[in-house]
Amino acid sequence: MSHTGFALLEPSRIAATIQAPSFDAMDAMTADPLDLFLVQSPWVSALTAEEAARVRKAITVRSYPAGGAVFARGTPTAHWAGVMQGMLKLDNITAEGRVSTFAGVPSGAWFGEGSVLKDEPRPYAVTALTDSVVALLPRSEFLRLLHESHPFALWLIGQLNARLAHYVAQVQTDRLGDTTAQVAYSLSGLFNDALFPNTARRITLSQEELGRLSGVSRQVANRALQELQDRGAIRLGYGSIEVIDLKVLQAIAREG
Repeated sequence: MSHTGFALLEPSRIAATIQAPSFDAMDAMTADPLDLFLVQSPWVSALTAEEAARVRKAITVRSYPAGGAVFARGTPTAHWAGVMQGMLKLDNITAEGRVSTFAGVPSGAWFGEGSVLKDEPRPYAVTALTDSVVALLPRSEFLRLLHESHPFALWLIGQLNARLAHYVAQVQTDRLGDTTAQVAYSLSGLFNDALFPNTARRITLSQEELGRLSGVSRQVANRALQELQDRGAIRLGYGSIEVIDLKVLQAIAREG
């Protein structure tokens, strides 16, 4: 396939390339989890059949228990990572023991492209919030795709732009919004289609962790979640949050 235009492979062709002949309801129950994950990753549709097969071969899949360290802060950035199952958090711990959580990464998302591009030590720790399965694409293969695949490079530019817009809006909400808006933005941000295209509506996330993501205390997060539930945006469960009306949640996130 020529890369002179932004020609995309149909999902069925990608599935065939990565060893999954078809993905009807019956096959989905027995297909390899990595094959399913790649078919659902938007950037894979920008690859040729040869590139998709090479990526599939290069990826390593690892499992991490809840609380397990996926990447330590300051270690070399050797992989671009995708969350096949579970949820991760990006954070740092100060010398005094204070935890600052920057972001949550739900299943279906790929992350860390900035550190991979800059070839810098990872500036944050990555920890599994729940039992998680992570796909690891070596940095060398990521850079090879970037240099050789014009469609992948265009997708990556869009991804970086979406990530920048997400964090700019987060800073605005943190500075101008009230605490309920902050919590609503942190929660609704996990459903950003450009960054997290396959987030399940029910997520396993404690109020303490959501508070850290939002920059507020657990008590403040609790009050905000109760308000969001009263306004019909979410439903609270034991150790979980279910988004009932994403549009309402997004609208509250813009308030303040």
